[in-house]
Amino acid sequence: MVKQPTYSIHFIALLIVLLFCLGLNISLGSVSISVMDTMNVIFGADITDSSTSYIIWNYRIPKALTAILVGSGLALSGLLMQTLFRNPLAGPYVLGISSGASLGAALLIMGSSLFSGIMTFSAFNDIALAVAASTGSFLVLLVVLTVAIKIKDTMALLIIGLMFGSITSAIVSVLSYFTKAEKLQQYIFWEFGSLGNLTWTQLSILCLCTCIGILLSIFSIKSLNAYLLGENYAKSLGIHLKKSRYTIIIATGLLAGCITAFAGPIAFIGLAVPHLTRQLFHTTNHKILIPAVLCCGAILMLICDTIAQLPGSMSVLPINAITSLFGAPVVIWLLVRKKKMMF
Repeated sequence: MVKQPTYSIHFIALLIVLLFCLGLNISLGSVSISVMDTMNVIFGADITDSSTSYIIWNYRIPKALTAILVGSGLALSGLLMQTLFRNPLAGPYVLGISSGASLGAALLIMGSSLFSGIMTFSAFNDIALAVAASTGSFLVLLVVLTVAIKIKDTMALLIIGLMFGSITSAIVSVLSYFTKAEKLQQYIFWEFGSLGNLTWTQLSILCLCTCIGILLSIFSIKSLNAYLLGENYAKSLGIHLKKSRYTIIIATGLLAGCITAFAGPIAFIGLAVPHLTRQLFHTTNHKILIPAVLCCGAILMLICDTIAQLPGSMSVLPINAITSLFGAPVVIWLLVRKKKMMF
């Protein structure tokens, strides 16, 4: 009998790295706060400077928790899509869900320029923007689910999802062409992605959606492992293909749609982290991969966010740029060193 490898040491190491990155992310920023003061604030000890406590509890901790939720959610949704379509280039946005969120945000920000007198969004806040983006992603998800009822071929569903993304992107391009420069700039800033604008209420909603997506993924572990060997093999194991496909699509829609709505369209994480995790753990078993991609996604997003906030400076770089600039060379180096891709 072949003994199954244990991954306890791997997960302990990931947990230690995650806690270290979390502490580093909270400690570093435009205002210099020592690690000791950070720990004192977190554990309720008295400190002389009250502004330090305000900065940590109202800005840095919510931003760090957002990074964990965004990184883990995008990494997991990317794993789900790569497994469902058996395509290493699939990511969390292949079904057009992110494009739907972008369309919702574009209609809110730039719609008044094109639909003058019909749509007037002269003022909006972060909550309205999140609602608009969530509505757009949810509508696209409903359309994809409706199409999935009619189509049995999974690859055809992938192509249709990409077409939905192209349609919504085209509408956004039309809006961008007719909109005013000020509105266009606001939309571009939203597309850069941001982790630092969420209130505790918004963070709670994001956490709830992420947890639901994770639970649906856990319930789909058997189906995901079977999908790796093809739909015919999965069917021979008694997997209900339609039901499992709906569950995976809904989980991805919740994760990618909610994250895009609250943090903007963040690239790279969902595509690269599953490959990075497979190389580190040398397994395709989703019982191991799901918790592993959650940890790796959270760690990578915390590192990228720490770099993006330029410790000691008032400037903050777009998180979208950092995720690709920092993460892509790491994955390229790892794949070149391993000389092959596990999938």
